[in-house]
Amino acid sequence: MDISGLFDLTGKRALVTGASVGIGRMIADGLAAAGATVYLVARGREDLDRAVDEIRAAGGRAVGIAADLSDPAGPELVASTYGTYEARLDILVNNAGTMAESSLEEFSIQDWERVTQLCLTVPFFLTQALLPQLRAAASDEDPARVINIGSADGIKAPFLSTFPYPAAKAGLHHLTRQLGKVLGPEGIAVNAIAPGAFPSRRSAPVLAVHLDDFIAATPLRRIGRPDDIAGTVIYMASRAGAFLDGAVLSLDGGLVL
Repeated sequence: MDISGLFDLTGKRALVTGASVGIGRMIADGLAAAGATVYLVARGREDLDRAVDEIRAAGGRAVGIAADLSDPAGPELVASTYGTYEARLDILVNNAGTMAESSLEEFSIQDWERVTQLCLTVPFFLTQALLPQLRAAASDEDPARVINIGSADGIKAPFLSTFPYPAAKAGLHHLTRQLGKVLGPEGIAVNAIAPGAFPSRRSAPVLAVHLDDFIAATPLRRIGRPDDIAGTVIYMASRAGAFLDGAVLSLDGGLVL
């Protein structure tokens, strides 16, 4: 058994959405450090360029694709742009997402549709748009991988009044299972990670108020670190995770317990 190559991604091509900051950036850094060429997708050009430059400065291979995935044309734009660089895609990480918080009585349909669009609809249609490249990389021994970033809130009721977010993430978890069943026979494995609390720009206001609550509710008594999410994605994307399909892995220090 070649343990040294079990987590090696040298020569692999990966595309990560929402990759310029937060969990997406942690994932992109990890994949690049493991040897993959990483295509980072994000809306903000300044953060995107900074992330690409920093990955390259650390010795990794990175390319930025600026796109707004909340736009209905976003998935096709990303797929067509990626297609100008590569004919194959070994690893797709559907990470882009957003959140809205309001009382039950005041929650707007606009916020509901914005959250469900980015957290549930986009992962499906981006996967669909990139199927030719995923199929080109597929094999029985080393499947192409789709990794959906769900949430612990898709398993348990959340602390906050973020109604469409946990609903969309629970839907993404089940979509993962169905896609794994449909695409597995083609040599494309589909899995999901359900993170708990991690530091990011989006979570910063919540953690500023509720950090102690998250720690108290987590059996391992801390929040996530960059190496936690990076290591888990590398496992799912590498030879070590080649027999994993349709799985939803809780990465939350036991929070859902």
